[in-house]
Amino acid sequence: MKSVGNVDIENLQKLKSGKVREMFSIDDRLLIVTTDRISAFDYILPSLIPGKGILLNKISNFWFSYLSDVIENHLIETQFDNFPKELTKYKEILKDRSVLVKKANIYPIECVVRGYITGSAWEEYKKSGKISDLMLPENLEFAGKLPEPIFTPTTKEDSGHDMAITTSKAKTIFGTEVVEYLQEKSIELYNKASQHALEKGIIIADTKFEFGSFNDRIILVDEVLTPDSSRFWYLDEYEPGTQQKSMDKQFVRDYLLASDWDRNSVPPKLPPGIINKTSERYLEAYEKITGGSFK
Repeated sequence: MKSVGNVDIENLQKLKSGKVREMFSIDDRLLIVTTDRISAFDYILPSLIPGKGILLNKISNFWFSYLSDVIENHLIETQFDNFPKELTKYKEILKDRSVLVKKANIYPIECVVRGYITGSAWEEYKKSGKISDLMLPENLEFAGKLPEPIFTPTTKEDSGHDMAITTSKAKTIFGTEVVEYLQEKSIELYNKASQHALEKGIIIADTKFEFGSFNDRIILVDEVLTPDSSRFWYLDEYEPGTQQKSMDKQFVRDYLLASDWDRNSVPPKLPPGIINKTSERYLEAYEKITGGSFK
C-alpha cells in the first residue's frame, strides 16, 4: 500500500492543507483527501502511518451514514468511480481516501462532547471542580463516567492549539440560538454513536464535532468519531481511576511523552514498531466500529 503525505492535483486549487486533510475546490464542491499524516501536540509528525487516511475516511463515512437521521451532513459522493473523469489519473492517490462534499461555511468552533473525565478536563476539574463553566459533582474518579455527557466547546484555530471557551462565551460569539442547536445536536450525535460503539466493545470517552452552514441549514462536516478526533477505550479493559488502554492516537502521544522530545522543536521520527502498532489500533477501530474487514 502506497503511503500518501502531501497531495497536489493538476488544475485544482488547493484551498487548505490541514494537519491530516488536503482540501481542493472542484466546481461548486470540495474534494477532501485524507492523508496518512499524523499529528500530536499541534505538530505534524515526520512519519506517515500506512493506511491511516483510508481507515479514517471509511470510519467517517460510516458514521456520516449511521448518524444521518440526527443531522444532515456534507457528503455528496464517497465512491471514486463516480468522481469527475479528470481525477481518473489520480486513482492510486484518491481511491478510498477521498470524498466530494458541499462547500459549507464552517463555524470556527470545535464542539467537544465528554462522556468520561480525562485529559485536560481532569486537570481542570482537580483545580476548580468545574469543566468549562459546568460545576461537577465532587469525588469523580479519573477516567470515570460523567453523570451525563457534557458540551465543552473550544475555538477552532488555523494553527496552534484550540482554546477552551465557556458555552456562555460561545453564545456571545456565535449567538445563543446557534450554540444551543450545536450543543443539542452534538450530544445527540454522541449518545447515538456511543451506544453503537459500546455494542462493539468500544467506549467513546470524548470526541469533537464540526458544523457548517449550507443553504441556510446547519450541517455536520469534517470528520466524525475517528481515532484522530476521539478517545476510544477498550470496554473489556476499562477500569476507572487508571490510565486506559486506547484505540486512538493517544498511543503515539504516550510514546512522545516518554521520549526526550521537548515538544517545542521539530518532532522526532516514529520508530517502525510504534508506526506498526498505531496502524493496528486504527485498523482495529475501523473493523470494530463498521463490522467490515480491511485488506
